[in-house]
Amino acid sequence: MHARRLLIGLVPLLLVATACGEDGSGTTTSDSGKKLDKVTLTLNWYPYGEHAPFYYGKQQKIFEKHGIDLTIRAGQGSQKTVQATAAGQTDFGWADTPAVLSGVDQGVNVKSLGVFLQTTPSSVQFFASENVSTPADLKGKTIAGTAGDALTKTFPIFLKKNDLKESDVRIQNTDPAGKIAAVISGKTDALLGYASDQGPTMQDKAKKDVSYLRFSEHGLNFYSNGLIAGQKVLSSRSELAGRMVRAVSEAWTAAEKAPEAAVAEMDGASEQLPPKNVLLEQFKTTVTLLHTDATRGKAPGANTEGDWQQTIDVFAEAGLVKSPKAVAEYWDSGTALKG
Repeated sequence: MHARRLLIGLVPLLLVATACGEDGSGTTTSDSGKKLDKVTLTLNWYPYGEHAPFYYGKQQKIFEKHGIDLTIRAGQGSQKTVQATAAGQTDFGWADTPAVLSGVDQGVNVKSLGVFLQTTPSSVQFFASENVSTPADLKGKTIAGTAGDALTKTFPIFLKKNDLKESDVRIQNTDPAGKIAAVISGKTDALLGYASDQGPTMQDKAKKDVSYLRFSEHGLNFYSNGLIAGQKVLSSRSELAGRMVRAVSEAWTAAEKAPEAAVAEMDGASEQLPPKNVLLEQFKTTVTLLHTDATRGKAPGANTEGDWQQTIDVFAEAGLVKSPKAVAEYWDSGTALKG
C-alpha cells in the first residue's frame, strides 16, 4: 500500500513540470473576460482537511479575484515540495517550515512567503484509555516515531522542557504510513504526529477516543506549514507572489468562517481523501493553529521576525539547521503580508 501511495504521488509532480514549462507562465480568461495568470500550487502531501481553504478559495473565486487561475497538485512530503518549488517545477508550494529551513541550510534557493500554521500541530497521540494527561505520564511508554523527521528531532526538546530524559521513553522507528497501525495494533502506546492530521484519522479507524499532548501546550512552539516560492518567482514575478499571498490569506479567512462548506469543496480531490467527518475534524483543529500571541487578530499568514527567530533557534537546537542564518534568508518579508 505504501509503495502504491508513492507511485500515485509521482504523477502530480510530473504534471506540475509539464504544466508550468520552463518559464512557469501562461494565462487564461475568466468567464467575465478577466485575464488570469495560470498558477500551480503543490501541497505538502495528498489532500487532507488542512488544505480545504485552497479548494474553497478556488470555488469561491477568491483566487480569480486576485487574477489567478489556480491548479492544486498533491505532494509527496514537504522536502520534495521545497525542492520542486526551488527548481521551478511548481510556481508555489505549501510546505512545513522545518523543511524550508533545512533546504535553505543545504543551499536550496527557496523562501517562505508566510507561515499560516504558526502554532505547531506536533503532538504525542494516544488512545484516551492510556490515561496519559501530563508529559510525566509518558515514562515507560513506547512511541512510534520516524527517524530524522522534524517530530522525532524536536521530541527530545519537548522532553527536556518537561523535566524528562530521552531514556524515559522508547522511540520505535516506524514508517510514517505505519504509525497509526502501530498504535491501533498495540505495538506502540502512542505516536508522534500532527494533531490536525493523524489524530482524527486514528480515532475514525479505531472508533476510540484519541487524546493529545501538544508540544505547544507544554513549553515548545515553532512554525509549521506555509506558502513558499523559488527565487525565479521572487525575482521576476514578485507582483504575482504578492497577489498569491493575499489570495491565500483571504481564502483561509473565508474557510475559517465556513468550515463545513470549505471541506465540502474537497470532494473528489484525491483517491486518498479521508472521510468527510475526518476532513472536518482535521480542518477544525487546523484553524486553532493560525496564530501566535504576537499575531492574534492579524490576517492569516502575517508573521513576525520574533516568531521566525524562535523557530530557527528550535531547529538549530534540534540539529536540523547546521548553520543558522538571519530571518531574511528564510522569509521574504517584502512580499509577505503586512500585519
